[in-house]
Amino acid sequence: MIVLTHFGNGNRIALNVDLVEKIEETPDTVITLVNGTRYLVQEPLDEIIEKTVELRARILHLSQTMPEQPDGYRLRLVRGIEPGTPNDGEVQP
Repeated sequence: MIVLTHFGNGNRIALNVDLVEKIEETPDTVITLVNGTRYLVQEPLDEIIEKTVELRARILHLSQTMPEQPDGYRLRLVRGIEPGTPNDGEVQP
């Protein structure tokens, strides 16, 4: 999640960037989620994109640096697994 500032009342809000459908500057910044919910925020479009990129970079870095767990599992990236194939959602150590 990234932290943004609500335009109307100045309150901070945490936004799940995985749910963002689009961001518009009209000239105010309007964020539309996939469910149709809209947020008017103070941050410009470029800043929201940068925060999103930084968040995803932190997640990728964390996935590469987390120590292995006692059960042999650790967080890691899995590429090329299509839904409905064997081991879908199941990662072996």
